[in-house]
Amino acid sequence: MSWDQAVKDLAPHIVKIETPSGWGTGFLAFWNHDRSWCGIATAAHVVKHADDWQQPIRFTAGSQPPLLLQGSERVIFLDSSTDSAVVLFFKRELQFPQVPITLLPMSEPCGIGADVGWLGYPVLEPGALCFFSGTVSHHLVARKAYLIDGVAINGVSGGPVIHVPDSGSVHIIGSVSSYHANRVTGETLPGLLIAQDVSHFHGVADHIRSVDEANAAKLEFEAAQKLKAATDAVDAAAAASPATPAESQPESPGALLKP
Repeated sequence: MSWDQAVKDLAPHIVKIETPSGWGTGFLAFWNHDRSWCGIATAAHVVKHADDWQQPIRFTAGSQPPLLLQGSERVIFLDSSTDSAVVLFFKRELQFPQVPITLLPMSEPCGIGADVGWLGYPVLEPGALCFFSGTVSHHLVARKAYLIDGVAINGVSGGPVIHVPDSGSVHIIGSVSSYHANRVTGETLPGLLIAQDVSHFHGVADHIRSVDEANAAKLEFEAAQKLKAATDAVDAAAAASPATPAESQPESPGALLKP
């Protein structure tokens, strides 16, 4: 699969996330069981200040009208140690693909030397969803992050980092966290991009899935209990009602004529 096709597949899942102090990028990570609300993954530093102060956050997906959410209209699962966050909210009129792009399984980390790409809304052109590419330089296992030979610009933080394996399907391996420029000589030289892996997103998705399953089991149990109660009430009413004597049948005209 070409990068062009991968971007076309991924773009409908991406949102621009704006807060009173700036903006970043996010992407659809998962749905709940009936797709009434969604989980948008991003970098923690993109939404942390707005979350701490319960400020509004605005989500814009492509050319759709933006969705403005107040503090009471969303829930944010934030992990500062991995600079990762998931924002949960009712999607309302916001339209996303029904099937999210696959998050890379944690048992299959992206290898060193793999070609990767990432997308986001850079400060240099705030309205343009831009594509960048590079190569995985190192996997920081303890920090749950990748070092990537590539650049990141303000506004791209939280954007999805993708890999297209030989199978041809797009996998999200992480999200853009920061860029470390090389200033050893005193001047700014090319450095490395840091992308956090998808471990936090998997964890939140698993938690939501378990809550959905628990709610489904609860509803099923309550429905069974209501049905049993209704059946027991009918049986009790039938047992309490007196037996109705059989009505006598009138004699046939022929019987009445017999002597």
